[in-house]
Amino acid sequence: MLLFCPMCSNLLLVEYSSTCLRLSCSTCPYISRIKKRISERVYPKLKEVDHVMGGAEAWKNVDSTDAVCPACNHNRAYFMQMQIRSADEPMTTFYKCCNQTCGHNWRD
Repeated sequence: MLLFCPMCSNLLLVEYSSTCLRLSCSTCPYISRIKKRISERVYPKLKEVDHVMGGAEAWKNVDSTDAVCPACNHNRAYFMQMQIRSADEPMTTFYKCCNQTCGHNWRD
């Protein structure tokens, strides 16, 4: 929280004196004793994080293939391919287990 001088409108600085803390102006002779603690906490509103892969909507209309889930050993998995590296690298295949209770995601 910033406080400004009522005389010249410059920023007030906190200064330590022998008896107390005080606010002082660096350009004019204004000095004010600090009588009570002034504090205010403002928590910023966090942004809603978007899912990198598109969330549940990305998996709605994808094909399935024979792939063994490493979590539950189910033999079918949905898959999609995305180019996540440079153009000269191969595409990355992402899998999601077809077992509704598992739903494990992995990539190949």
